[in-house]
Amino acid sequence: MSGGIARAVLAFVVAQALLIAGVAWAVQRFIWTGASDAHAILVSAGVAIVVQALTFAIVRLVAREQVIAAWGMGVLVRFAVVAVWAFVAIPALGLAAGPALLSLVLFFFVSTLVEPLFLNVR
Repeated sequence: MSGGIARAVLAFVVAQALLIAGVAWAVQRFIWTGASDAHAILVSAGVAIVVQALTFAIVRLVAREQVIAAWGMGVLVRFAVVAVWAFVAIPALGLAAGPALLSLVLFFFVSTLVEPLFLNVR
């Protein structure tokens, strides 16, 4: 990874981790307030941070030549993660299904909104 890509990925990871932490706090405070719900939300936040960081790195590496292909690949990865999360990981981990699934989707949504701000970081 070149210096510009590494800098952009690091900046994105920090920004999206802070954004996800803020959204997780708000969701735990105002929507799902139970202890099991909070645990599900925190696990989902960790998954979202890792997946978004990997997806952003892939998009950043490919975006120069194939912008639409990179965007589509990112969408497919996120969709696949949501499907595996819903049907495999949530039951296997014994998480509260509603908070775990909906918070993951929310975290993907809000961090995807800020992603374009970091695509041109040098």
